[in-house]
Amino acid sequence: MKEKKKLGLVPKLIIAIILGILIGQFLPVWFCRIVVTLSGLFSSFLKFVIPLMILAYVTMGIADLSQGAGKLLLITVLIAYSSTLIFGTASFLVSVNLFPSFMSEGALEQIASTAGVSLDPYFSISLEAILDTLSAVVLAFILGLCLSTMRGKEIGESLYNGMTEFSRIIDKVLHSVIIPLLPLYICGTFVDMTKSGKTFAILSILWKVFLVVILMHLICILLQFLLAGSIAGKNPFVLIKNQIPGYTTALGTQSSAATIPVNLQCAAADGICEQIRNFVVPLCANIHMAGSMITITACATAVCLMNQLPISLATVVPFIMTLGVAMVASPGAPGGSIMTALPFLYMVFGAEAGDPNGPICAIMVALYITQDSFGTACNVSGDNAIGTIVDTIYKRFILKEAKA
Repeated sequence: MKEKKKLGLVPKLIIAIILGILIGQFLPVWFCRIVVTLSGLFSSFLKFVIPLMILAYVTMGIADLSQGAGKLLLITVLIAYSSTLIFGTASFLVSVNLFPSFMSEGALEQIASTAGVSLDPYFSISLEAILDTLSAVVLAFILGLCLSTMRGKEIGESLYNGMTEFSRIIDKVLHSVIIPLLPLYICGTFVDMTKSGKTFAILSILWKVFLVVILMHLICILLQFLLAGSIAGKNPFVLIKNQIPGYTTALGTQSSAATIPVNLQCAAADGICEQIRNFVVPLCANIHMAGSMITITACATAVCLMNQLPISLATVVPFIMTLGVAMVASPGAPGGSIMTALPFLYMVFGAEAGDPNGPICAIMVALYITQDSFGTACNVSGDNAIGTIVDTIYKRFILKEAKA
């Protein structure tokens, strides 16, 4: 008897996106609010689980690295931060040279009209996370590094075994609840964006900016996997193909952290060993923001050009360096990066125009949110490029050094 062929995750996500746009475009508001309510409930649960997922995976990922845990942590952080800085700076250089040729002042009012417009759910549940994402990352570092260096020497196996079982519980939650319900979450996101006018606003007004930013994201992904493939001796185009489920998931969730379960599967397909992928993927979901930085820098440049505000490399680079650190706490929710960036926009816009509650920042938020999913997809794709590089360093140098 033949087994029924199951519909893969990527087709489900594509169907969810199409359904979300169709529902938002053609069905009444009351029905759309039902979908948004269900999506919001799942989102609340997801935000509760994300810090636990980070704590479980990053702790065990570091703890299982019996050799070189501290070195690999430092290498991963340095690669992630360097990537964010390099691509953010490149985004400014491209934007400042291309955008003036197709800027329109009249676009401002139309973009601003979508800012703050959103469908309200019928009800919501306030489910506070036990830890915020940054606290979870720091605690995971402490536990993981201590378990890696002290287990079997200064402490016994009890805590390690407890964290192992906790990790299996999180695995069960991810594969039984979160991954199956991701399409619902994505559908609700696109229903809200379509009904409130966000989905089509940017395409009809600043579609050239939109396309340039997406192109920069794709070039970023290509360059990262070309580098990772050359270092690891793997075909970069096979690595990119393996990344499609993670990329598609991120398009819908608009959250690096929410994409961790699928991205771990992509990392396994790339041949990254379990210890490294369980350590690098959740960690980079919180510290590697190359795609978001490309989008924020390009949007800030576009807003400055439309409002005749002065902008230069001298003001943008300190902004990128500051934001590269500040955004560590932002991946838990859609649009988290731009919300984290708001207090720092004065570094580019100036004190008056950079008021977080002012109209310029509202336009910046609206412009960013419409492209947020593509930036997130770029972030998570780069996470596995970094994972491939770290995995290669671990296998070629640290394990070999330990055996010698």
